[in-house]
Amino acid sequence: MPGVIVTNPPRAAAEDVEALAGYGVATVGEAMGRTGLLGPGIRPVQQGVRVAGTAVTVLSWPGDNLMIHAAVEQCGEGDILVVTTTSPSTDGMFGELFATALRRRGVRGLVTGAGIRDTQELREMGFAAWSRAVSAQGTVKATGGSVNVPVALDGQVVHPGDVVVADDDGVVVVPRERARQVAEASEAREKKEAASRAAFLDGQLGLDRYGLRERLRQLGVTYQTYDEYAAGERP
Repeated sequence: MPGVIVTNPPRAAAEDVEALAGYGVATVGEAMGRTGLLGPGIRPVQQGVRVAGTAVTVLSWPGDNLMIHAAVEQCGEGDILVVTTTSPSTDGMFGELFATALRRRGVRGLVTGAGIRDTQELREMGFAAWSRAVSAQGTVKATGGSVNVPVALDGQVVHPGDVVVADDDGVVVVPRERARQVAEASEAREKKEAASRAAFLDGQLGLDRYGLRERLRQLGVTYQTYDEYAAGERP
């Protein structure tokens, strides 16, 4: 099937992207009902960086970065490039030269299910990247693919224009149509966690704050002194 490059797909509203950028991946994922998270195999090459942007998607042949070159032209301010391959690949499809071109266009980072290289240079230039592998293995530019089509990445379907949030904990994808709702839900969760944090600082236990003592009782969990347990007494 011939590839296709889709131009100017709709993107999530910039204000919703910026709102989501203020929350961690864990918070956003919880706000969406523990959905949208990529698996733990997609890891950052840097630490202490959080980004959010709109997805420009790439479907490439394994070991071939031709369609990344094609995708650069479709990228703009506030985007995140999301690269997948038609079958598993760990080759270093992306490096410092791509990052230079993308940063010039205002792209905020890369998420890929394949490999990247030049990781030291990426860190030094401040270009954020999340990948399944780091590999010096090079690639070719020989096979067609697609840009800005729905792609499957680590258990999630990513549509062009969806919001991608990434930090030290991983990556979460927010459907474009739900961006405002998820941003509001994330704000509410953040306020709830702030209240819990204050309570914990004041000495309250999660067992009491969340009403978990009754849950333990319902599950048959009991308390025993050390001497009772050592003596073999069981409920």
